[in-house]
Amino acid sequence: MPGFRSVLISLGLLGAAGAASASVCADRSAEILAALREGDYAAATTHFDARVKAAVDAQRLEQVWAQALPLKFGAFDHADAGTESAQGETALVETSLHFAHGPLVMRVACDARGQVTGLRFAPAAAPPEAGPRAVNERRLDVPSPLGPLPGTLTLPSGQGPFPAVVMVDGSGPHDGDETIGPNKPFRDIAQGLAAAGIASLRYDKRTLVYGARIAARKDVTIDQEVTDDALAAVKLLATQPGVDPQRLFVLGHSLGGYMAPRIGQRDPRLAGLVLLAAPARPLQEVSAQQVREQGKLQGLTEAQVAQREQAIDAERQLLAKADPAHPPAGAFGGAPQGYWLSLRDYDAVAVAKELAMPMLVLQGGSDFQVSPSGDFARWQAALAGRPQVAFHRYDGLNHLFMPAGKTGTPADYQVPGHVDAQVIGDMAAWIKAQPARR
Repeated sequence: MPGFRSVLISLGLLGAAGAASASVCADRSAEILAALREGDYAAATTHFDARVKAAVDAQRLEQVWAQALPLKFGAFDHADAGTESAQGETALVETSLHFAHGPLVMRVACDARGQVTGLRFAPAAAPPEAGPRAVNERRLDVPSPLGPLPGTLTLPSGQGPFPAVVMVDGSGPHDGDETIGPNKPFRDIAQGLAAAGIASLRYDKRTLVYGARIAARKDVTIDQEVTDDALAAVKLLATQPGVDPQRLFVLGHSLGGYMAPRIGQRDPRLAGLVLLAAPARPLQEVSAQQVREQGKLQGLTEAQVAQREQAIDAERQLLAKADPAHPPAGAFGGAPQGYWLSLRDYDAVAVAKELAMPMLVLQGGSDFQVSPSGDFARWQAALAGRPQVAFHRYDGLNHLFMPAGKTGTPADYQVPGHVDAQVIGDMAAWIKAQPARR
């Protein structure tokens, strides 16, 4: 899915029903890697299905393999043997690729015919750190129309009842920890809140668990990606022993923060919202700023930056004239046009201004994805003077609320880190200070 994908480089979508045998998918993965290493990018696309071929051609593969990856990770050295698994209806093969500046994982997904329905390159996640775990952490799956979403309920020590938080990921097919490279910001927050006496529920997004089924549809909406599952998670959390159903909060990061006002609008029983690095502008406007500011840092030429800005502007114009009953054909940024159309008339700030519930808005001062001046300042201006709304800006912290890196690009997210303790402490103090909703 589109948005603030951080370090992930995604080509195509997981699509098509049914799963190939793992051995067939392993063959396809090996063939793709061999072709990439030989510079035969056309051969690498041989078994792509129609959707992936439409999104990724040989030229695009060459840009990624020969330019983008070496720029971020250095020269390719060697690959380990692939590991085979299944995820829902899709056969998956993950292969560790070793570059001069660190490892990557190449993920190949296949359908029942042996066609490649997805190809992704992502930084390898570091193993979990040793040390004390949050007390009473157990699996709790969130129901969705497609099936259960694996989740983790984290409870403080003691009997409760505790205030509790549902965590809503940013864009893309994130897991419940919101894993980005070696970092797991939602796990950090869950364990920090538990230590302060606050329960939480985090869960894998349906775009991760049921990617194949979602990619096969053209009517996916933002509510299906974010809102509906968050509301289901709130409902589930309210029924758990040890949780105070009158003190339930939603904590959204990036896209999750952007959609938090809509979640609050649809469940006024919530005791409050926490918005972490939440865009205040339409997503195309935020994306255009990212292209302008990040393009050259990531190796794009001026012409390439201009071309991407023009594509975003053309998408804005297309959506402005589109009929919601008949969305335009095709896709943009890896998502069907119907998805973007479902976002067209959503104004996060306007919805937030209509809410009476408390809100906490947090922003990293060194965030290069969601702008402290373009977004955070807009939240401050729109919600100024409301005693139930609080703001915090943390200079020196990035989009993940971790110390800013050296490059000012998504490559910084490969450096292992943790969510700043002050950020977690401020969230915990604010949550505990809010009155129960009745």
